[in-house]
Amino acid sequence: MWRESDDYGDQYDVYRYYGNTYDAPVDSRQDFDQQYQNKTFIMPDVIKNFLIYFHKCITEQNVYEIQNAYENGFNNLTERFFKNSPWPEAEIVAPVVQNDTLFLILYKELYYRHVYARVQTGPTIEQRFESYYNYCSLFNYILYPEGPVTLELPNQWMWDIIDEFVYQFQSFVQYRCKLGKKTVEEIDTLRSNSKVWNVHSVLNVLHSLVDKSRINEQLKVYSKGGDPDSVAGEFGRLSLYKMLGYFSLVGLLRLHSLLGDYYQALKVLENVNFNKKDMYSRVPACQVTTYYYVGFVYMMMRRYQDAIRTFSTILLYNQRTKHIIQSRTYLYDQIKKQNDQMYTLLAICLTLHPMRIDESVASVLREKSYSEKMIKMQKCDRSEFETSFAFGCPKFLSPVPPNYEAPPGSNFHKEAYLQQLNVFLDEVMQQQSLPVIRSYLKLYTTLPVSKLAAFMQEDGLHTQLMCFKHKMKNMVWTEGAGGLDGQFLSSSEVDFYVDKDMIHIADTKVARRYGDFFIRQIHKFEELSRTLKLIPSKK
Repeated sequence: MWRESDDYGDQYDVYRYYGNTYDAPVDSRQDFDQQYQNKTFIMPDVIKNFLIYFHKCITEQNVYEIQNAYENGFNNLTERFFKNSPWPEAEIVAPVVQNDTLFLILYKELYYRHVYARVQTGPTIEQRFESYYNYCSLFNYILYPEGPVTLELPNQWMWDIIDEFVYQFQSFVQYRCKLGKKTVEEIDTLRSNSKVWNVHSVLNVLHSLVDKSRINEQLKVYSKGGDPDSVAGEFGRLSLYKMLGYFSLVGLLRLHSLLGDYYQALKVLENVNFNKKDMYSRVPACQVTTYYYVGFVYMMMRRYQDAIRTFSTILLYNQRTKHIIQSRTYLYDQIKKQNDQMYTLLAICLTLHPMRIDESVASVLREKSYSEKMIKMQKCDRSEFETSFAFGCPKFLSPVPPNYEAPPGSNFHKEAYLQQLNVFLDEVMQQQSLPVIRSYLKLYTTLPVSKLAAFMQEDGLHTQLMCFKHKMKNMVWTEGAGGLDGQFLSSSEVDFYVDKDMIHIADTKVARRYGDFFIRQIHKFEELSRTLKLIPSKK
């Protein structure tokens, strides 16, 4: 196992370089950064030795050591040497790793991901193009040989490859639509390279990985208790293809959600059963991403009960595994942001469709920031709905390039978001009187329509009552693997019918079973007690 301290101790200075072109040691971090920018430096021994070891692990297919180098070694060296600057370019690294083509492709995947995440100026247009071509090289290597390739990678890295591939496509589309500050040369470059980061090429890669792995066939057999390998084929039996295929399904879920195609987003996951442990549970970031997009899709399809169930499930999972996620700092920030987004979206769903949720999740929503948001939304504050939606939603994309002939200063990056926002706000405005109607119906068993109209100071109340009936009846998942499956159910706390000019009201809320509630709390207390016992005490 590669460890800086174990292998090298104090025998090296992290800022000292030796070589024919520069013999003097580097005395400060500023000197280090300056020499890196001027490309006059020689690679430090600690970086060189790490790359040699990393290359050796990948060559020998030692997954455990690859994971250690990927999650710990690379990130630790990034924090020390390349916190705000890029790693050495592949041309500099190539001689160190014997010009290994596969390793250099994987290295460049990490290199460009780091440029996107850490370099303050962001990637240049050339780097965006080069990263795309590198992904093409990687996926061509995996997808198009006559037989399966002998490559083993940790699940976390494979998920990060698919996740970053979709993210960089998303970033490029947004960059392409911001024409306001672009020069004529940059616009000409974008126009003449229309196939780079094209939506069809991205979809083609993800679908090709799904087909090559036969992951849908495997999931069908797996859901019935069979052996997935019986239908996996030559490629799908290998972990590389199986997991890349599964992660590509989640990538397609995300991509279709960003494009606003919510039906297709759930359709690609029709063989994934969210109600039993599956492959995605091996990678926490994949699990959180899956539930975030599934919950958001349900919300936009007006399936609020399913959205609330989805968000509550993953938020409860995040609460219980918080200590594990916090220990992995490179994942913590991303998962924390999605966690905050899901609480905001859950607050929206509960405002539009009130129902009981797990107490531990509800207690977070009762905190000041969320409770204030919900009070404003219950009063149908349009600006609060808009603010909460803007924070919780993903960054929508347009699948087509912008009009490059538009007047100078034009920007199109918000068009897709504004379209989805208008659809959401239209739905909200249709329900603006429903909370008031609900509050009055809870107070009576019979109520004249004229009296309710007088309370609300509104004409045409029959239309609003029918709207209440309609909006409280949702498609709800009951059984089956597909997320699109379900039946229409009403989960409103009150139901009613209108006979002539009289509203007859029935309370549909089932009395709470307090025994079950106390049993659940006892189980939670026991789980907390076991967790506390595992934490070493400070002497």
